Amino acid sequence: MLTPLDIENKKFSKQMMNGYSVEEVDDFLDELTADYEKIYKEVSDSKNKLADLQESIEKYKNIEGTLQNTLVMAQSAADEVRNLAKQQAEQIINEAQATAKQQVAELEQQITMKKKEMEELEKQFDVYKAKMESLLISQLELLKDANKD
Repeated sequence: MLTPLDIENKKFSKQMMNGYSVEEVDDFLDELTADYEKIYKEVSDSKNKLADLQESIEKYKNIEGTLQNTLVMAQSAADEVRNLAKQQAEQIINEAQATAKQQVAELEQQITMKKKEMEELEKQFDVYKAKMESLLISQLELLKDANKD
């Protein structure tokens, strides 16, 4: 590829007859050199921008890979935390159920004991009532005997 300097330094042989006007050729070459230099700089700038963009793409691909790895790790950590929480919840529920069963058994035992105490008190009351009846009957008999005398 020609550089702008190559175009600018290009010299044509001059012919005496029917040749081109040196001034017109020089003017045209100057114009061509300016346009070519402008395009050459644009291409060079475009190549630099392209290289920068490719570097940026690689950088973003690396960041994307890192983010994907981080996301996978976060997902794994979340799953682990969820499973641990589930296990702890099940353990708490099982402990609560065991405690509730134990308390129910204790309450049933207390109810049974209170029923037995009540039955015992009812028996004692029946015995006391029978004794009082007997005492009252005997007192009544004594009063009847005392009235006869």
